[in-house]
Amino acid sequence: MTGRVRSTFFVGLPLAAAMLASLLAGAKLLPPSSLLDLVQGRDSEAALILSQLRLPRLMLGLVVGAALAVAGAIIQAATRNPLGDPGLLGINAGASLAVVIGSGLFGLAPKMTVWLASGGAAIAALAVHAVAGAPRGPSAPIKLTLAGVAVTAFCLGIGQAVALADPERFDLVRNWRVGALSGDGLALLPAIAPPLLAGAMLAALLATRLNLLALGEDRAAALGLSVGWTQGGSLLAVVLLAGAAVAAAGPIAFIGLAAPHIARRLGGVDQRIVLPLAAVIGAALVAAADALGRVAAPPAELPVGIVAALIGAPVLAMLARPRRSEA
Repeated sequence: MTGRVRSTFFVGLPLAAAMLASLLAGAKLLPPSSLLDLVQGRDSEAALILSQLRLPRLMLGLVVGAALAVAGAIIQAATRNPLGDPGLLGINAGASLAVVIGSGLFGLAPKMTVWLASGGAAIAALAVHAVAGAPRGPSAPIKLTLAGVAVTAFCLGIGQAVALADPERFDLVRNWRVGALSGDGLALLPAIAPPLLAGAMLAALLATRLNLLALGEDRAAALGLSVGWTQGGSLLAVVLLAGAAVAAAGPIAFIGLAAPHIARRLGGVDQRIVLPLAAVIGAALVAAADALGRVAAPPAELPVGIVAALIGAPVLAMLARPRRSEA
């Protein structure tokens, strides 16, 4: 119990700090006292900025970060691939391509593209497995990652070609395509809530099964686990979570890669602990990246997807380096 309390403490403080920074940082820096204006309902400029722009944006960022982190944790557990991430395995790119086509070619509103994004994510995930050829053995993670890179490149290439065909029409989704949060988070949350809730509930049901799957497919099957159903349920949960997150904020990479690794460092390998810890860490990472992007290059803003990539790239480099025990 002490370990869980310590883990909660270590992730709770960064989350609170990231949320505070996200609310106060921006083109107009707000003092901490402005939060009292919001709580007390005062009619001030600071309260208006917080209630109409930054608070909805923060709420959207927290939800998106948690969804991407849980999706990444499920991928890493189900495939036993430490590089598992919705961005690296082509899922984000497939969802992004579906949204670009739906919103750019057919003029669908963001609220209408949520399930379209989930469909694109599902097709991309199936394409990755088809390209990888259902690999087994020690080389399976490498084959899945290479297949994900190939599918990602294909989806990004198609999306870029479609966008260049009519630049004026696709200018509206330019920032979204690199991963960006907007101030209309309250308008987007009801649209993405159903797939997010369904994916979260499915993830909670899969936690114990993922623990068994970590023992290996043969051993898990010998213990009575239906490996096929578990992997299928994992794919569905990832598609729902990542698809909704991409529809709301674009393809934000590396959050699903970094958050589960940090969660395992703090809470161990039990997925019943890793999944909620990863959700909190992912939410904190997106909130921090969004706050940093607002002050990194004033008066302009860096989209959260770019800042997340700058943060996640060193994490990927550290994971790629062999440990001393492996050298």
